[in-house]
Amino acid sequence: MALEGDITILYRPAGKSLVETSDRDVLRGALADEGGLLWLDLHVRSEADGAILEDPFHFHPLTIEDSVADRMDAAKIDDHGEYIFIVVQALGGYMEHEELQAVEVDLYLGPNYVVSCHRAALPSIEQFKERCRRDETLTSRGTDWLLHGILDAIVDEYLPIVDAVDETIDDLEAKVLRTPDRTLLQQIMMVKRNALRLRRATTPQREIMARLDRGEFPRLIRPETAIYFRDIYDHLVRVEYLVEALRDLADGALQTYLSVISNRLNEIMKVLTVAFVPLTIGTLVSGIYGMNLTEGFWPPADSSWGFGAVVAVMGAIALGLLLYFRSRDWI
Repeated sequence: MALEGDITILYRPAGKSLVETSDRDVLRGALADEGGLLWLDLHVRSEADGAILEDPFHFHPLTIEDSVADRMDAAKIDDHGEYIFIVVQALGGYMEHEELQAVEVDLYLGPNYVVSCHRAALPSIEQFKERCRRDETLTSRGTDWLLHGILDAIVDEYLPIVDAVDETIDDLEAKVLRTPDRTLLQQIMMVKRNALRLRRATTPQREIMARLDRGEFPRLIRPETAIYFRDIYDHLVRVEYLVEALRDLADGALQTYLSVISNRLNEIMKVLTVAFVPLTIGTLVSGIYGMNLTEGFWPPADSSWGFGAVVAVMGAIALGLLLYFRSRDWI
C-alpha cells in the first residue's frame, strides 16, 4: 500500500557518514545493521500510513493505532520489550487571538532506531533534523541520545510560547485600564484556555522524563544518557511553574476587567441618578399643581403669575439638588 504521508529517513551506517533518503527499501538493511543508527520521521496524513510501522518494524497494533488515529492521546510511555513507545505533545505556533493547538508526537525507541510520527508539520522536529544534517555527532552517540535530542527540541518550544502568552496578558491589562470592551473579555478567556492547555501538555510529560531518568529501561537508555533526561524534566518543571503564574495573571486580568466594568457602570448610574432626581421633583410638583385644587391653594389657579411661580420653584429645587450633589462630590 502506498504511503500518503511524508517520510524522512536519516541513516548512519556503522562507521560511515549520515545518509538521508525517503526510499523505504533502505529500512530493512538499516534495521539489520546493529552498529548503525536509523531515524525514520513520518508525517502521518491517513491511517494507511501505518503500513510502514507494520512492515518492516512489526510494532504492536495498538501503538500503530495510536500513531495514525486522528485523535489526541494522553502523554504516556510503554515498555514493549524490544522497544519503548512514547507519546508526547508538541505545540504549534502561538497566535494571540487563537487557541493553542497541541500536536501528538509518537516515538518508538529501539536498539538501533528511532521512529517519530506526527500528524502536523512541527518546526521543532524540522529544526532538529537540520541540526543532525549539520552536526553528525548528534547521530553518532546512540539512539537514546537521538531520542533525547528530539524530546529536548519539542520541550524547548514551550518556553517561547509561555513568554508570548505572558506578553499577551500584559497587553490585555494595559488595554483593560485604557479602553475596556467586550472583545477584551474574549481575549482574556482565550488566554486562560491557552494556559490550561499548556498545563495539560506539560504535567504528564514530566512523569515520562522522570521515568527515563530513573533508569527504568536500562537495555535502551544508558546511564550516561539518562541524566540528560533529567535536564528536560527540569525544563518542564520550570514551564509548569511559569504556567501556574500565567493562570494567576490571567485571573488577575479578568478581575481587573470586571472591576473596571463595574466602576464604569457605577459612574453611569451616578450620572443617570443625578439627571433623574431633579426631573422627578419637577414631575412631582407639576403633578400636584395639576390637581383640581383652587380654594386655599397657592398660587391661585386664576392668577396670571402662578405658572411662572411654579416653574421657578421647580427650577430652584432642581438647582438646590445639583448643588447638594456637588457638595458631596457625587458629580
